[in-house]
Amino acid sequence: MSISALDLNLLLVLDAVLSERSVARAARRLHVTPSAVSNSLARLRVALGDPLIARSGRGIVPTPRAAELAPALAHALRGLESVVHGATFDPATTTRTFTLAIADVGQVVRVPHLAARMVAAMPRARLRVVGIDSLISLGGLVGTEVDVALGAGEPGPGIHLEPLFDERTVLVARRDHPAIGKRLSRPTLEALRHVAIEMAPAGGVRDRAAAIYADAGVHREVAVIVPSFTAAAAVVAATDLVANIPASLVDMLGSSLGLRIVANPVAPYSVSMNLRWHERTHADAAMVAFRDLVRRSVAKD
Repeated sequence: MSISALDLNLLLVLDAVLSERSVARAARRLHVTPSAVSNSLARLRVALGDPLIARSGRGIVPTPRAAELAPALAHALRGLESVVHGATFDPATTTRTFTLAIADVGQVVRVPHLAARMVAAMPRARLRVVGIDSLISLGGLVGTEVDVALGAGEPGPGIHLEPLFDERTVLVARRDHPAIGKRLSRPTLEALRHVAIEMAPAGGVRDRAAAIYADAGVHREVAVIVPSFTAAAAVVAATDLVANIPASLVDMLGSSLGLRIVANPVAPYSVSMNLRWHERTHADAAMVAFRDLVRRSVAKD
């Protein structure tokens, strides 16, 4: 017979009877009367064409057909219960993959702290990190590939947003730049050539510094465009070009690359770094725990 023609509640009754080995105990477990259990068994006998149980002394024993059904039925019902109610999340045993979208600066400065916390809190889980360009190409947070984004993103339909910290951006040059002293005058700044950063221009993530210079009325000539702040830092270290990059990256790599922060007429500016996620993952216990790990990983001491 087709399962669509079967009242699935009858299978719940059979599972209870087979596990309890008693109609009365099955009735108490299901919060129904023994006669209701007996009526359900009668209907199921007709549907399956098998007696299902037989009396033996004060208890009951399953027929071969019922004994064959019992383990598969119990497994199926437990699986369905897990799907309906949601599996319990255990950080110590979860093997889920958590995907974070973050720009290259965050990958260098923030992700190591997050990875250390994940290894301790979720030792069997997997952390997958993608860049901002991948976030866009994978459909953003609305898609199913990325769970959380940390960056300068904006709110949107179905998107939760939580500001975490401000990322300060500074002007850098190589330490022995021949034209730069302790502080730049406006004419000297306008004479310099810059490295611009465009992470994902097709997705609207363009050079933020352009607007800052324009607002300050300072001419800015761009010589090189790169897709990451780390690439910009490397280019600046090898040339007489300058670039606006996050101070956190300078703190981590500036000394090894031979970079220095340069005071100039365009004041350092900050960008709000926001934790963002979609409504589809908002109440998921595993994702709640993962977002908490991200928060604690970037928290200022």
